Amino acid sequence: MSPPLPGVPDRPAFSSRDFLRLLEIRGLTGSWGWTFATDEHVWSPGLYRLLGLDPGAIRPSYATLLAMVHPDDRFDLATAAQTIQTGTLPDGTVRVIRPDGSLRILSFRGEVYHDPDGRPRAAAGTVLDVTDRERLAAVQAEERRRRRALFEQTQSWTHAAIDDPAQRVGSQEVLALTGLTQEEYREDCCRVIAAGDRPRAREQVRTLLQAGRPFVMGKVLRLAEGGEARFRFAYAPLRDETDAIRTWAIMASRLDGPMNAAMDEPVQQGFESGIGGRHLCAARALLGWSMQDLAARSGLSLSSVRRLEDDGEALTSRTRRTAVAALREAGIVFLLTDGSAVAVYRK
Repeated sequence: MSPPLPGVPDRPAFSSRDFLRLLEIRGLTGSWGWTFATDEHVWSPGLYRLLGLDPGAIRPSYATLLAMVHPDDRFDLATAAQTIQTGTLPDGTVRVIRPDGSLRILSFRGEVYHDPDGRPRAAAGTVLDVTDRERLAAVQAEERRRRRALFEQTQSWTHAAIDDPAQRVGSQEVLALTGLTQEEYREDCCRVIAAGDRPRAREQVRTLLQAGRPFVMGKVLRLAEGGEARFRFAYAPLRDETDAIRTWAIMASRLDGPMNAAMDEPVQQGFESGIGGRHLCAARALLGWSMQDLAARSGLSLSSVRRLEDDGEALTSRTRRTAVAALREAGIVFLLTDGSAVAVYRK
């Protein structure tokens, strides 16, 4: 064994107890212990904090802990009698209502210790605050339900263009529509396109992506049940803080079905990046507005409006969105047609 390096201790500077204390201070976890014979309970300061209590504010007990659990979740944890009688302590994740009325989601993990003759004598465990994780999971589940309902009713969906096959994942909607497996989609996402339309679609997408502007195009897709159908694909660039394109957002809708799906805000902003000065000028003309009128209605300066219509490079996308929002509020519609052309009309 090599000798320790100068100035470097040969054992960890912190014990596991020290690391646990650091976690508890962060409000992430807590621990507890319970001796059955004396009914003595010990709660760590971190557990008090998770429960919204000042350390030592109340006498710890299993009954007190269960009383703070949401009534609908209490059956997810074993009672004191069940724990002692069975000698087991099932894990559980429950909602806890703090004294101030706030709700947290806590995950309980514990273990029962036994005497040599097999009788349960004590229990101990940890508690982890998983509120953010559980809420995120609920939001993601709701988003999946929303996407599925949209797809089932309109055969519309959104996804992102990813070049790296290792990161490419076909949505459940696309796989259900086309009958492809995840492996087939990852190998070549263009397999969703009908074989006869695939060469044309590949070349058109490649050319339009290189232009770096939002565009719309039609594709003929294969169907899982057999046959083919035409779909409208709208591509919008998503840019980073340096205005470089980091990926493309795609919204697809079946041409012979309902296509009233609303765009998500990032996708909408991507489409607006294709609205140029001539489109703004045409929109003003339809409304009979001067540049000064647009400046007044949008809250922008006259010089900003003038630079917008001159396609000034220094203006931010926020300035464009502000002008477009004012025109839309007045009844102007901007619509992508085939390719990257933008149609402007008044409602």
